[in-house]
Amino acid sequence: MKNAFITGIVIGVLSGLWLFIMHLAGYDLTGDQVSPFEYVSCIIPIVVLFVGVKIYRDRDLGGNMGFLEALIQCFKILILGGVIAGFLGVLYISYIEKANNLSDFSGRLFGALLIGILSALAVSLILHTKSNKVD
Repeated sequence: MKNAFITGIVIGVLSGLWLFIMHLAGYDLTGDQVSPFEYVSCIIPIVVLFVGVKIYRDRDLGGNMGFLEALIQCFKILILGGVIAGFLGVLYISYIEKANNLSDFSGRLFGALLIGILSALAVSLILHTKSNKVD
């Protein structure tokens, strides 16, 4: 659980900081247009999730992990990361981009949820080592 906690905090903080970096770079979250610079934020959960689950597999499980174990670990990480990133996103909308409202931001949150689920499936498929045969 310690690994999921640390990795989830890293994903949440980096994703939240990405909002502020985009604001400093001159990009805003208003409207339906997504800037190409925003797509770079997809790298954060994918890379950190991969590294976190790999460390969990190698250190805690001795290099032997099933698909379901990997998927559960991914979801533990993503839930904590999503809560932190969502909280920082609400702070960002409330205090920095006051013209923007939560409904504009909700589409991006849904996109982040989709990226997280796809990342979890991909990381679990890549890092599982046990084959669960049904005989």
